[in-house]
Amino acid sequence: MYLDHIAIWTTDLERLKSFYESYFDVQCGSLYFNPNRQFSSYFLSFEQGARLELMSIPELDASSRANIVRTGYAHLAIAVASKEKVDAITARLEKDGYDIVGAPRLTGDGYYESVVLDPDGNMIEITAG
Repeated sequence: MYLDHIAIWTTDLERLKSFYESYFDVQCGSLYFNPNRQFSSYFLSFEQGARLELMSIPELDASSRANIVRTGYAHLAIAVASKEKVDAITARLEKDGYDIVGAPRLTGDGYYESVVLDPDGNMIEITAG
């Protein structure tokens, strides 16, 4: 068994796709659209590991987001090549106005990571792989 993909709902599919393409070098598949459900999605592929599916439907309401600390999904962890890459991506995201909720640091469990929010407020750990 293996983890195939993780799915994230969004009210702005193109904005979120552009974010992950710009900062995390993902390859984006073609847009899938189901006219019966008005459902749209993209699969984003990293160099290795699980894919990310971005999904949207017209009736999705972003204002109903729960508190950031809740049961269920907590964050994505995206591994990059080095501590320097963690620092560089984090600095670029901060310069571009994204929220950095955890500056680059060595954690108690031995990871070197930062924590940022994507445009929809989803937490992403950027960790040295």
